[in-house]
Amino acid sequence: MTPLIRKHTFDEVFDSQKVYRLLLTAFANPSQMVSIREYADKLFGQQPEMLALAFTLLDNEVSFAVCGCDALSDDIAFLTLSSQDSAQNADYIFVTDAAQLEAAVTAAKCGTLRDPHKSATLIVKNSGNPIVPLDISGPGIPGTVRIMGTDTVNTAIALRDAQNYEYPQGIDLLFVSEDGNLFAVPRLVRKDVR
Repeated sequence: MTPLIRKHTFDEVFDSQKVYRLLLTAFANPSQMVSIREYADKLFGQQPEMLALAFTLLDNEVSFAVCGCDALSDDIAFLTLSSQDSAQNADYIFVTDAAQLEAAVTAAKCGTLRDPHKSATLIVKNSGNPIVPLDISGPGIPGTVRIMGTDTVNTAIALRDAQNYEYPQGIDLLFVSEDGNLFAVPRLVRKDVR
């Protein structure tokens, strides 16, 4: 008897466009949570929410790295045809294990003063309860906004801010949970210390 092969039902064109629009909303409104669950549910594997983002963001002209899950890197390479690279050179870094955060943030490219957009985007698995109050400010935020984050979010933003990038350099952070909820913290948004 042959094993049943399950096929993804994620539409590479239409579903990717919808996820991309949600990403734009998240990056334009850093304190706003959006959900990609509807699209992640169309994918199979250990981390379908990460695969939905990979389908949307990656192609054969960008590179990626995965910190924490070899199976995810194999799935991403197979589905997107994007090339895998080191965290120092990758355009997108998928972090599935919070223990890998410090290494990923430290290694991520931060762009140059001339080309700050040539920085990396870290896509971080956001697990845990949102119990840590964080005050953030920057572009897209009127004044200062308080969000409730997880320990993972707090650690990632603190690690990024500790890098002391020269303006306008930095790295973008995208946090996604297993249930498909995500929000972004663009490179110029900072955590306010009171």
